[in-house]
Amino acid sequence: MGSIPRTSVSCVVAGGGPAGMVLGLLLARSGVEVAVLEKYPDFLRDFRGDTVHASTLGLLDELGLGERFAALPQQRERRLVMRFDDGAVSEDFTRLPGRHQHIALVPQWDFLNLLADAASTAPGFHLAQNAEVDDLITTAGQVRGVRYLDKDTGRAHRLEAPLVVAADGRHSTVRRLLGLRPRAAATPHDCLYVRIPRAEGDPEGTVLRFSASGGLIMINRGDYWQAALLIGKGTAEAALADDGAWVRRTIARLAPYTADRTAGIAACDIAALQIRIDRLDRWWTPGALLIGDAAHAMSPIAGVGINLAVQDAVAAARILLPGLRRGHVSPKDLARVQRRRRWPAAVTQFAQKRAQAGFVAAAVAEEDGTPPEPLRLPQPLRTLRHWSGFPHLFGRVVALGLRPERLTGPLEPLRHA
Repeated sequence: MGSIPRTSVSCVVAGGGPAGMVLGLLLARSGVEVAVLEKYPDFLRDFRGDTVHASTLGLLDELGLGERFAALPQQRERRLVMRFDDGAVSEDFTRLPGRHQHIALVPQWDFLNLLADAASTAPGFHLAQNAEVDDLITTAGQVRGVRYLDKDTGRAHRLEAPLVVAADGRHSTVRRLLGLRPRAAATPHDCLYVRIPRAEGDPEGTVLRFSASGGLIMINRGDYWQAALLIGKGTAEAALADDGAWVRRTIARLAPYTADRTAGIAACDIAALQIRIDRLDRWWTPGALLIGDAAHAMSPIAGVGINLAVQDAVAAARILLPGLRRGHVSPKDLARVQRRRRWPAAVTQFAQKRAQAGFVAAAVAEEDGTPPEPLRLPQPLRTLRHWSGFPHLFGRVVALGLRPERLTGPLEPLRHA
């Protein structure tokens, strides 16, 4: 269904990704009438980020959704090993506080469908799919709603609200309509995604391989690998020339046990993703707030994007709920959300940029052959890996994030509801 059976709600959320769906769920369960507008007809899009960290798993437990999430098809990782040409470094999740001493890799469409099903039981929740925001309703410089297109019927609709939240990703339409431009950091790489059939004898867990001949991440999907090959920025077209022959050779070199299965991969089977790291100086304007990738696009490094977006949503719901119940969200409240979530995003992006400079740039596969020098473990990882506590500290920072959010304050009644 591509439209909402209302002309006004208390909050419009543009984007049905993890941030948008979690925010919609929290607000609806708190008695706020909320509409989530998702521009695609469903959530079934391959090669989306799908690393659900312990901070998000704990939140799902608080919402009473832990068992339902655990029943989804997923790969659980208690340790991850990043392998370089001269050694390896580990992330260990086995000493995390709480119930979850692991991270979960789950197809994002399953995760989003779970959230949508849970939210649908709240009477104030509305989800419209195939509904694309194409304009904002503004009065005297204040955002007061959206105009959107029901792509099922071709009809345009107005939806008024005292708050519009942009959770529509790194190519945010709402951000463009507001005239906001993020500050971008240089990224040396893009990714090519491809499915590779799994076979008996393959590794069981996630593969993180960084080499002088390229970088390769592979997630175990049961009967296939979801593989991401790092390539130079803007080189996707050249990499896919000759029907993807270079991609097949490179993957087979980095993961030799797949060589017998890469031969069937054609260029049409390969998806390209442009990697971005950027952040807005201001995440809000009167009547509108941006969260998740719309406010701070993350690199796939460490798989933190979903979890930062979810934490943005929890903080936004907690801070804005009193105002939404009154029917007015002040600029001061919107600024509070940014202050709460800005530094975790900024510090995480700083770490991602250091990782890019330290080893990702050197692990970008080149078309003209394998560089002669092996890719060594970067400092300080080369030194820190000898400290017995480092894998646990590394795992804790990755799995919990820098400021995990919980259902406190006005969200407290939602715990185990």
